[in-house]
Amino acid sequence: MIQSRRNRLLEMLPRHDLNQLRPHLHSVVLDYKMPLYEAFEPIHDVYFPLDGVASLVATMADGSAAEIGTIGNEGIVGTPIILGDTIAPTNVYVQVPGHALKLKAEVLRQALLESAATRTLMLHYVHAFFNQVAQSAVCNHFHSIEQRCCRWLLMTHDRMHEDHFLLTQEFLAMMLGARRSSVTEAAKRLKQLQLISYVRGHVTILDRAGIERTSCECYAVSKAEYDRLLGTPEGLDAKPAPANV
Repeated sequence: MIQSRRNRLLEMLPRHDLNQLRPHLHSVVLDYKMPLYEAFEPIHDVYFPLDGVASLVATMADGSAAEIGTIGNEGIVGTPIILGDTIAPTNVYVQVPGHALKLKAEVLRQALLESAATRTLMLHYVHAFFNQVAQSAVCNHFHSIEQRCCRWLLMTHDRMHEDHFLLTQEFLAMMLGARRSSVTEAAKRLKQLQLISYVRGHVTILDRAGIERTSCECYAVSKAEYDRLLGTPEGLDAKPAPANV
């Protein structure tokens, strides 16, 4: 039986509604760069991350791409389904490897029709995610690469349940909308401050409090909105339980 103890959104569902979904939830591994849905292609499945991070990415006509938002264990990959659509002009693929619970889009669509509580919760998440995207746009305009890098590190640390995770310069540059040389300098500065260790594409958080001090206010603003709109799951484990029972 699937045990959904690490996805905040599933944890907030009424017990009856979650039990209705349980037989349809299937554990999957989220491999690095794995596509979860493609731009202008039908979305057949949605994903509830347990750990790892997925990126919502917009690609220009010349092939250049920029990250718009990130999804972790606070939410769901597949918001167009919640809004009654089946396609989107963006891609979503895995930025940091992890695990998720996969659900057929049609099953979620039916659950939204049958339960007002599920529908309201999912719409609250969409609102929180929209606020994250909006805050990212403001952050990219006003704050330094170093501050934005710290914000991304804090968000990823929240989602990973551990201090060590994959972080390629390719993704970091795309996320920050900056040149790789600028990203390299920002990472070097954080290493000099002994906030992180960064070796061969992997980062280790050494000083969480120091990263919070170095980050801009945008991390706290986004986190507060998720807490306001989603609340704290009743009985949420302090430590994650296994995905399978």
